[in-house]
Amino acid sequence: TGRGSGPGMALSPIREFALKALLWLPLAFVVWFALAPLWVLPAVLLAKQVLLAAWGDLFTAVTRGGDLLDATGHVIGHAAYLVSLTTSVTVQVPAGPAGPGGVGVLEPTVNPMVYAYSLPLFGGLAMATPLTLRRRLVQFAIAFALIWTCQAFGIVAESLKILAFGAGDSGAAAVARAGLAPDAVALAYQFGYLILPAVTPVALWIGLNRSFIEGLVRTGGERADRREGPTGN
Repeated sequence: TGRGSGPGMALSPIREFALKALLWLPLAFVVWFALAPLWVLPAVLLAKQVLLAAWGDLFTAVTRGGDLLDATGHVIGHAAYLVSLTTSVTVQVPAGPAGPGGVGVLEPTVNPMVYAYSLPLFGGLAMATPLTLRRRLVQFAIAFALIWTCQAFGIVAESLKILAFGAGDSGAAAVARAGLAPDAVALAYQFGYLILPAVTPVALWIGLNRSFIEGLVRTGGERADRREGPTGN
C-alpha cells in the first residue's frame, strides 16, 4: 500500500472541522480588528436611531469616533470605532490636568467593540463549515443582521447605564424622569455585555448548520462503535 493510505492517516470530520476553525478564527479576528470602524458602523447607526428617538430628552447627539485618553486625562489619539455621546445631563467636572473644572454637559464615550466579537467568532465557524458560496453568503447576511442588532442593544444599554450609575445624582434623576428603573437598566447592560456577544454567534451557527453538526455527531459515533468492535455475551 502507498504511504498515507491507511485509515489512521485520515483526519476525522470532527478533527478536520476543528483544525479549520483554529486556522480561520485568528484570521477572522485580525480582519475584524483591522476594519473595526467599518464593522461597528451599522450597529452605531441603529443605536443612534434608538437613543435619539426613544430618549431624546437624555441624549442630544450620537457620533462615531472618540478620543483615547491616558490615565491623567490627556488625549493620546483618536479611534474611529468609538462612539461619542452628548447628553443633556450636567455634571460637576473636577479640576485636573485636562482643565480647571466646573459644571459641564456629560459627554461619555462607549467602546462598541466589546459587543462586536460575535462577528469574527461566527465568521471563523462559518468559514470552517463546508458550504456552497450561496449558502455561506446567506448565512453571513442573516448573522450580520442579528449580530449588529445585538451590538446596538449593548451600546444602548451601556449608554443608559452610564447615566443611571456613572453620572451622579443628576444622571440618576434624569433616568428616573425618563421612566427607566435602575435595576432594569443594569439587567439590560449585563445581558448585552455578558450574554449576547458570547451566545449569539454559537447559537446562530448551530441553528444554521444543524444538518452538518448532526453529520459530525453521527460520524463520531460510528467511528467510536468501530473502535469498540463486536462484543460477545
